[in-house]
Amino acid sequence: MNKPSIPKGTRDFGPVVMSRRNYILNTIRRGFERHGFAPVETPAMENLSTLTGKYGEEGDQLIFRILNNGDYLAKADVAALTDRNSKVLTPSIAKKALRYDLTVPFARFVVMSRNDLSFPFRRYQIQTVWRGDRPGRGRYQEFTQCDADIIGTESLVSEFDLIQLFTEVLTELGIPGFQIVLNDRRILAGMAEKWGVSDRLTDLTVAMDKLDKVGSSGVDDELALRGFSEHVRSGVQEVLRWPELASDADRLAATAALLADSDQGTQGARDVEQLLAWCAGRSAEGHVVYDPTLARGLNYYTGAIFEVRVPDAPVGSICGGGRYADLTGIFGWPDVSGVGISFGADRIYDVCEHFGLFPEGQEVAADVLVLRMDEAGTTQDLQLVDDLRAAGFRTVLYPELAKLKKQLKYALDVNVPFVAFAGEEERAEGAITIKDMHAREEVRVARTEAVADLKRRSS
Repeated sequence: MNKPSIPKGTRDFGPVVMSRRNYILNTIRRGFERHGFAPVETPAMENLSTLTGKYGEEGDQLIFRILNNGDYLAKADVAALTDRNSKVLTPSIAKKALRYDLTVPFARFVVMSRNDLSFPFRRYQIQTVWRGDRPGRGRYQEFTQCDADIIGTESLVSEFDLIQLFTEVLTELGIPGFQIVLNDRRILAGMAEKWGVSDRLTDLTVAMDKLDKVGSSGVDDELALRGFSEHVRSGVQEVLRWPELASDADRLAATAALLADSDQGTQGARDVEQLLAWCAGRSAEGHVVYDPTLARGLNYYTGAIFEVRVPDAPVGSICGGGRYADLTGIFGWPDVSGVGISFGADRIYDVCEHFGLFPEGQEVAADVLVLRMDEAGTTQDLQLVDDLRAAGFRTVLYPELAKLKKQLKYALDVNVPFVAFAGEEERAEGAITIKDMHAREEVRVARTEAVADLKRRSS
């Protein structure tokens, strides 16, 4: 018999991990709702045609295809099958795929539901996505994304709202020293224009997007591999040194000088400057950094782009996002601009675990365990459980008649803070015994005072 296992890049979540995940997700959800975003969900599966061509060359390779139901070879491209040409064969045997992210399905949803929505439309979505990435620390094939998007407006105020949202949520989670790295795709497009490679913007940004992984020399190698000239490569190397400049103002000055002849590049720099000005004196000040090397290789970004990094963290960026001018156009509704961000819940978990940020007691599933002393007391035990649950206590009744020692050991094992019980002696007195498992203190109180006593102790 084979040992049970799960696919690489996926994980089981036990009770302790789930309670901590819920702490993160609930904090993010509160932030979304505080900013007026409405919840949306989309299917785990999308038509393959919905997803392909939206994430760039490398992203498309990471989409999980789903084989057609039944005899999936019945309508297979015979020539491609014979030639072992998987690229041609796949569309004939797989018409669906697991969603790669939440943004493209959201664009599809907006187009299909546009008559039922009011614009600008603000939505949040917390769901699982799948990518065929190489598994590693902070990199999974199945993970949770937490997205917020504002679609139907070009106002830069929306970008600022999302920067504030990043700041509030990550501050509430206690993430130390987080940096919201800011750039604009129009700045990158202006650079491509300056270097005479406007038609190769995607190749350029894909190479620059690898900076964190391969360093500046690795980016240069990638550009050379993609056939860029020495003129372009030297220009990129100059820009890669700009983050070392002393301030955002210095980096913006260097950007303005380089892109003086580019209208789109100049406008992108002005928007970055405006966002930084709005952040000054607010909670985001000190967290937002302009980095002209930030590329984010997804094809659909057209304006501001964001990435959140945490110094000394065990993973890379934990959040990201950006402005897209025409994402819905790919589904037949052109010129609808939007901007969105995503919190990477799984990477945020790794950061919280690394820095010890989870509050104590998050893993506790119940507040009170009601013990069973004898069969005669079962009816009263059940009533006590009802009373405690009605008062807001997470309460569990031990299911079996067992020795007191065994039941108390179970209470310790599941880390329940209080136990309550009434044996024959307590029932005769109209009383309940309450035991504080952490303080190791035990008290007998009147049955009518049990709920109030537990409220006092638990507070």
